[in-house]
Amino acid sequence: MESSPINRLPPDSLHQIFSSLPLRDIMVCRSVCKFFNQLLTSQCFIEIISTRPPLNLLALRPPHHHHSHRHSGNGHATNIRPYIHVYDPEQNQWFRFNLDFLPFRSPQPVASSSGLIYLWGDSIDLAESSKSLVACNPLTRQFKVLPQLGSAWSRHGTVLVDSVNRVMVLTELAALYYSGTVVANQWFKFSSNLPSKPRSPVLMSSSVFALCDVGSPWRSQWKLFSCKLTNLTITHTNWVCLEKHEWGDIFDIIKRPRLLRGNGDSKLLMIGGLKSTFSLNPACSTILILRLDLESLEWEEAGRMPLEMYRGFQESSKFKVFGGGDRVYFSAKRMGKLAMWDCWEGWRWIDGVPGYADGLCRGFVFDAKLTMMP
Repeated sequence: MESSPINRLPPDSLHQIFSSLPLRDIMVCRSVCKFFNQLLTSQCFIEIISTRPPLNLLALRPPHHHHSHRHSGNGHATNIRPYIHVYDPEQNQWFRFNLDFLPFRSPQPVASSSGLIYLWGDSIDLAESSKSLVACNPLTRQFKVLPQLGSAWSRHGTVLVDSVNRVMVLTELAALYYSGTVVANQWFKFSSNLPSKPRSPVLMSSSVFALCDVGSPWRSQWKLFSCKLTNLTITHTNWVCLEKHEWGDIFDIIKRPRLLRGNGDSKLLMIGGLKSTFSLNPACSTILILRLDLESLEWEEAGRMPLEMYRGFQESSKFKVFGGGDRVYFSAKRMGKLAMWDCWEGWRWIDGVPGYADGLCRGFVFDAKLTMMP
């Protein structure tokens, strides 16, 4: 590379040349050689491309059986570089980001927001398991370890992150909140006081939203609860059940509902099976996506899975829903592919899902940015 003519060009000229490339191509160029990597990660170049929109990607969570080591034929453990699989819906392409820059064993990505991925990692210095929650940007290979938590939180808590990277770890009984400010570089603990275990909680628009089953042991009855972050920090116990008479039987027609963040900070998605009857354990006719406007508190139908696509999920005993914003993804056991709903382009299949033998995978939206620092 030292004898290449491109090496004779001044950095400013090279920055202007590379800044004309799409972000996808810039990421590829960074892996060509050390010279390009240093050039395209310099502070000057980062400032030039700071106004670029992020890449809207899908990141897959590692399967439960995934580990960062495997056993070779002689019985010794062989280390494998940790990584995370991502999907680019615009290019219909799978690739992966290495996580080998993290000084942790078996990193487990669980959430993302504003260009950062949040993951649980085991300290490599301790013999016993000691989980830490880490924020990192795999594009810049930078990371930040959040204040220490007990391992029980990683086993039982759901990690939530909003658009300004405020973090919450939520369980049925308690919640931990981290604002990330220099003044309060610590976790604050509050009582959850929810009527049941929160299902698919979402942190957005300075509030937490969660579904809770308030029904009987033999019949589910789902309700939508919310809590403003300001109320949580002041009163500790201010969950409110969101309901309107106009909603009617909105929660009765959906089987096993899940929440996802909608587009922007004023839309909330609820996804589940559309019940064919109101019997005790009804079959579903398809999968329905409903959208709630948080300002007007009005529901509307956003999407309905085509019947020919739903047949594949109908035969599976279990399926997962993940994503958010303009796109929702669905996986099911023994499916071997994902279904995707795009609010602008409709429904389609995604083939080539890596690393999941049973086809049942989970994931989250990753808005990749070169400019986001932990």
